Amino acid sequence: MTAPVFIGAPEDLAVARPGATLTVRGPEGRHAVSVRRVRPGEVVDVVDGEGTRARGEVTAAAGEELVVRVDDVTREPEPAVRLTLVQALAKGGRDEQAVETATEIGIDAILPWQSERCVSVWAGKKAGRGRERWQAVALAATKQSRRARVPHVEELAVGRALLDRVADVTAAGGSVLVLHEEATHALAAAPLPDAGDVLLVVGPEGGLSPREVTDLTERGAVVVRLGPHVLRTSTAGPVAAALLAQRLGRWG
Repeated sequence: MTAPVFIGAPEDLAVARPGATLTVRGPEGRHAVSVRRVRPGEVVDVVDGEGTRARGEVTAAAGEELVVRVDDVTREPEPAVRLTLVQALAKGGRDEQAVETATEIGIDAILPWQSERCVSVWAGKKAGRGRERWQAVALAATKQSRRARVPHVEELAVGRALLDRVADVTAAGGSVLVLHEEATHALAAAPLPDAGDVLLVVGPEGGLSPREVTDLTERGAVVVRLGPHVLRTSTAGPVAAALLAQRLGRWG
């Protein structure tokens, strides 16, 4: 069984070395001790959420502190191609399902999007709370899937904000892939850069409006078809992310 993962302080992971001790404190330490019931002698991974992973044996576990004797430290390089899921808001928690599964698959960043046909709306303080909730989902999924990197949830994109982002990415040589059931080009054959950004755009339950599709393609996005079936907004992004991860050699 793989070692459980806990999030440590980046400043502590930055100086972690074999033979030294590393302490996980606060809510994360309490979760390890009281909820996961980790005990001395067990092997755990402590990550900083930015690619550094320290593995070692627990020497003490009490209160809000988990003390680990470090055996090995690895630092994963950032991927040459950065995958960002642009997920439209959805009702019934389907957007959070997409965030959770895409994180487990290996998405690098998540951009919440208020599209024209979204039933769910983040307005005012709700936007901040929604973003925090998505980030918490991504954090939990990172630990569950034993990742060393936590996907960053960006601020909500509304209106022209996404169009400007798409224009910037394509101008820099990146790719923007828009999932659409009526597309004629297959995702499996969509062009991908050797380095830079790839945005994967997923609409809400009601789909993308014709104007949204036009606006996105005018800024360089490519409309692609995922497969022969129409998937829910909660599953379309993760399935597409998995196919792209395979093409990029992440699952080799």
